[in-house]
Amino acid sequence: ITPATRGRLAPQNTFLDTIANRFDGTHSNFVLGNAQVQSLYPIVYCSDGFCELTGFARGELMQKSCRCHFLYGSDTSESLTTQIQKALDERQEFKTECILYKKGGEQFWCLLDIVPIKNEKGEVVLFLVSHKDITATRKDQQDQGDHGQDSDTGEGGREITRPPGFDHNRRRSRAVLYQLSGHLQKQDKSKLKINNSMFGATTNPIPEYKVAATPKSRFILLHYGTFKAGWDWLILLATFYVAITVPYNVCFTVVEGRDEGGGSGARNPPSYSDILVEILFIIDIALNFRTTYVSTTGQVVYEARSIFVHYATSWLFVDLIAALPFDLLYAFNISVYFGVHLLKTVRLLRLLRLLQKLERYSEYSAVVLTLLMSTFALLAHWMACVWYFIGRKEIESNSLSSWDNGWLHELAKRLDTPYFLSPLTSFLGPIGQDFSSSFSSGQWNVSEAGRSQVNGSGVSGAALGGGPSVRSSYVTSLYFALSSLTSVGFGNVSANTDSEKIFSICTMLIGALMHAVVFGNVTAIIQRMYSRRSLYHTRTKDLKDFIRVHGLPKALEQRMMECFQTTWSVNNGIDVSELLKDFPDELRADIAMHLNKELLQLSLFESASRGCLRSLSLIIKTSFCAPGEYLIRQGDALQAIYFVCSGSMEVLKDNTVLAILGRGDLIGSDFLTKEQVIKTNANVKALTYCDLQYISLKGLREVLWLYPEYAQKFITEIQHDLTYNLREGHTAEVISRHTEQNAFTGTLSLSLSLSLSLSLSLSVCLSVCLSVCLSVCLSVCLSVCLSVCLSVCLSVCLSVCLSVCLSVCLSVCLSVCLSVCLSVWIRNSSSFSECAAASKNSMQERRWLSLKACAPLCLQHKAPRLI
Repeated sequence: ITPATRGRLAPQNTFLDTIANRFDGTHSNFVLGNAQVQSLYPIVYCSDGFCELTGFARGELMQKSCRCHFLYGSDTSESLTTQIQKALDERQEFKTECILYKKGGEQFWCLLDIVPIKNEKGEVVLFLVSHKDITATRKDQQDQGDHGQDSDTGEGGREITRPPGFDHNRRRSRAVLYQLSGHLQKQDKSKLKINNSMFGATTNPIPEYKVAATPKSRFILLHYGTFKAGWDWLILLATFYVAITVPYNVCFTVVEGRDEGGGSGARNPPSYSDILVEILFIIDIALNFRTTYVSTTGQVVYEARSIFVHYATSWLFVDLIAALPFDLLYAFNISVYFGVHLLKTVRLLRLLRLLQKLERYSEYSAVVLTLLMSTFALLAHWMACVWYFIGRKEIESNSLSSWDNGWLHELAKRLDTPYFLSPLTSFLGPIGQDFSSSFSSGQWNVSEAGRSQVNGSGVSGAALGGGPSVRSSYVTSLYFALSSLTSVGFGNVSANTDSEKIFSICTMLIGALMHAVVFGNVTAIIQRMYSRRSLYHTRTKDLKDFIRVHGLPKALEQRMMECFQTTWSVNNGIDVSELLKDFPDELRADIAMHLNKELLQLSLFESASRGCLRSLSLIIKTSFCAPGEYLIRQGDALQAIYFVCSGSMEVLKDNTVLAILGRGDLIGSDFLTKEQVIKTNANVKALTYCDLQYISLKGLREVLWLYPEYAQKFITEIQHDLTYNLREGHTAEVISRHTEQNAFTGTLSLSLSLSLSLSLSLSVCLSVCLSVCLSVCLSVCLSVCLSVCLSVCLSVCLSVCLSVCLSVCLSVCLSVCLSVCLSVWIRNSSSFSECAAASKNSMQERRWLSLKACAPLCLQHKAPRLI
């Protein structure tokens, strides 16, 4: 079975496709964060709607935190940001309304919802964070809130006022998010309640990030399965049986039965094989309603409803007509006449299925040759039946004088089994009279009345008997048909009447065509019609021989065959470069621009000239990657820049998902110098069947060298347009850049805080000093003034008092002393001189004694200056 008929069967991780199909439209503003990287939760995918909403490019958002802190601003609630981080850390579902900021600084109200995504093991591997702009709704709510608001009672009896329509908007947001899976169900009392009747009652779970299991049912038949293949061959044999028996019964059995039944036209009851074939056709219709098929996209369809619609609009009508149970009419004792048997020829429409068999088994030359020869033999069988039918009609419809000119009459004479008429009793003599003697002499011994009756109505008015057997008639008819189809015949069986000659001419024309086409050019036809398939089968055989010779393991063999078949199903073995190499460069460039227009429409190439785009289009190549296959391995030399046309891929490093790539993503490197080999920093693995376009770095450097005015713009723009940069060391640069930015931000914030604290402290100190100084100065001044005043007053008072007292006392004392002294002097004036001399001698003596006692002590202390 070719890939086109077998379909794409490898299991795929359709998570991103599910997101794109179920979560599109105006509400597709979401990002996916990696839950395996603690605390950071980097963004691995962001939708186009999110980029349009926030103003950021996809390349700017990758590897940033999915909590979207870059959208926070001065009016963003700090408590909500803490709750968002807590919900991510605890891997819980969270929803809220908050104020965020776009890249240009524009403020908007956002309805934010976080949903954890699990894998097949039940582990949370991704976060789906959706954002919806509800600014307009909030304005309407505020306008309505001016007239009246609904109040709810929160925890602790505190009233919480909510604007009208708050719950309705929350329900709308949750409903949009659950469109990812059609999962709308009632939740706990503390959570939001969703009305299932509004959006449908489907209960599919939230899509998981895993390899999707093929939805197979034991009541669904695989179109490429062994049972279906055997059943198709059985139906093919039944179809050939119908194609052989229906014309034979119409032309031979019915005619013979009419002759035997005296013109009744009825035939014998059907055989068991006829009833069995009808039953097989009815069962085949039932099985076709439960058989998978390949869609136009190459995917195998397992859904019963889609299978029913596909079969009902394709082959159901033909199969129903072919399965009408005409032979079952005998069960109700209903005679089947010639006209009814002609209706059974519609069963020959099932031969159109033979074309499907030729398509399906075209790789088997013996089968194709057998089917072609069977088709040719079947055509000869039909010609033989028609040839006999014409000969029989010539005998029955011609007059008595010319009824013996047909080929059957000539055959009867050669076989000595002549035809004879069973004459009517009213005018032909005895019933059953043998006309062999008259036949041999060429005379018919009939009465004149009988002759006139026969001449007037032909031999159809009498019973026709004798003639060759059915076996001899069929073999002779088949001999004539084959000789006429393959050549112009030998003349031993020839056409005599006009009808026979016309049919012979048609047979010769058909034979000439069949001889020239089928036999003369069968090899050329097969090569033209199946050249691509022949190439496919040749390469398949070579691949199998290679695997067998080198003894490759089974797993590697399966990967090789799957990759080869899926790649062939995409390009059908056509080498575009080989096909277009003979065309002029101008035409090849226009064709290449049309084929690669999706890649060339990226903003990266907007500033490129038309000549540059034409040169780039000529070096763009296409590639394909099957699910589970690696496009790039970590540490490999990067050779190209890749663009994802369809499908989804993931970027892995140490079994950690760094990014999820979808349609329109660009991966590669921003470093294009010739001197350095670019090594990759991660693995790139396909999740689904992926169509890729890539530009080789070597060809890109050559084009940029030819257009230097665009080279610098390209190097600048590609840094922003790359969804993920695979260059080794880029992650460290990003981390260091973020670290420097964080350090600079931290230093700036620290310096600002220090300066603020210093300014505050200085201001406080100055204010305190000034207040203290002022208070001290005031107090000193006041105290000095008061003390001076008091001291002056006191000093004056005291001085006055003391001076008066002293003066009085002194005057009194002096006066007393003087008076006493004078009195004593007067009394003792006589002995004054004596006393003075005696006192002088006593004083000199005491001084000498004291010096004499102190002299040794002064000498001991070396103080002669005291002596």
